[in-house]
Amino acid sequence: MSSSTAPASSDSSSGPSHGPCEGPSHGLWSVDAHLDDILAAVSPLEPIELQLPDAQGCVLVEDVTVPVALPPFDNSSMDGYAVRVADVAGATEEFPAVLTVIGDVAAGAGGLPVVGPGQAARIMTGAPLPPGAEAVVPVEWTDGGAGGGAASGMRAASAAPEGAGGEVRVHRAAEARAHVRARGSDVQAGDLALEAGTVLGPPQIGLLAAIGRGTVRVRPRPRVVVISTGSELVQPGDELGEGQIYDSNSFALAAAARDAGAISYRVGAVTDDAETLRATIEDQLIRADLIVTTGGVSVGAYDVVKEALTADGRVDFRKLAMQPGKPQGFGTIGPEHTPLLALPGNPVSSYVSFELFVRPAIRALMGLGDLHRPRVRAVLDADRALTSPAGRRQFLRGTYDAESGTVTPVGGAGSHLIAALAHADALLVVPEERESVEPGSELDVVLLG
Repeated sequence: MSSSTAPASSDSSSGPSHGPCEGPSHGLWSVDAHLDDILAAVSPLEPIELQLPDAQGCVLVEDVTVPVALPPFDNSSMDGYAVRVADVAGATEEFPAVLTVIGDVAAGAGGLPVVGPGQAARIMTGAPLPPGAEAVVPVEWTDGGAGGGAASGMRAASAAPEGAGGEVRVHRAAEARAHVRARGSDVQAGDLALEAGTVLGPPQIGLLAAIGRGTVRVRPRPRVVVISTGSELVQPGDELGEGQIYDSNSFALAAAARDAGAISYRVGAVTDDAETLRATIEDQLIRADLIVTTGGVSVGAYDVVKEALTADGRVDFRKLAMQPGKPQGFGTIGPEHTPLLALPGNPVSSYVSFELFVRPAIRALMGLGDLHRPRVRAVLDADRALTSPAGRRQFLRGTYDAESGTVTPVGGAGSHLIAALAHADALLVVPEERESVEPGSELDVVLLG
């Protein structure tokens, strides 16, 4: 995937070429300017033809019309008997209509029997309505050919082939077309089945199969490679040594990429060595439409992502007017100019950054028009006012109650508080110009699930 543009290399202290955010914090990018820069460099992936099982989760790039009516013939919606309306008129349990059974009509059957006066054909759900028949009476409205009271079902044809003959007593009348699914009652030939831009989920895949489409033209799901960095990181399941922590970011971000619609590949934590990181990224380019790193983007002596990726001038590291997630990196890498987003290493900073920047990039690669999580206005339900640093857009974790239209903060503002994040379903947005939000005030809320 080739990007349409790439950001120019620049010292973050001087800001981007198209200007940092207006406000008190000179040299900081705004959240919106950073996102705009990313989306300007991301183009939808080229369409390909895929088999239906491989197209799930992809975006359709063509209108699909129905080649044949669905269902393609009149068929029964019940297991029962195909009859003529006049033959069962006035039928009751006391005075049933007695009809001659002339055979079975199973789903997929050909060579259908013709139902004449005083006759019935035993018919199965989905089987074509035979000539002469005008309605279907469910088997429960009959004696099932057994000569007793109301039947509860039919015996298997292999176990009781004699059921296809003899007589059946019908205990209730039926109107014309009763329990008959008409040809084309679902869709007619020439109807629009699915329009371009549709995301193909299980029902859409089922519809495509039902109208005979074996392949479909779509934009493929983007391949996202997630790489975490840090010599202190240990894989879950291993023993922790002194000063070590488990690598949670790569698991969370890989899961978030899948949730956004991508195919994600998680790379185990890379140690704090610039050459190792460069080699790892180069190795991953063959399977990446987008690379996401986490950690190593700040100003420390061991922030290797920044060290490894600034040399070629195509990845720009910048500071954003937001909390959490102030340090960010973005650019392209490799011969195909693969987009790379470098996120902070603190778990909450990393996840919030993903939702704000990576998720929209993934959905842009998919060719979707709606790139963002839904937002609502909600009333703050809290014991005390929220505080926010001047000139920063703050994102706090919370739980949203749609019924009451309120949102409640969860946990504190610390960017390491991953437990609170696990219990949140929303992000509370405190805008740059506000330093305090009182309980009962309205604010924007980003819905996460």
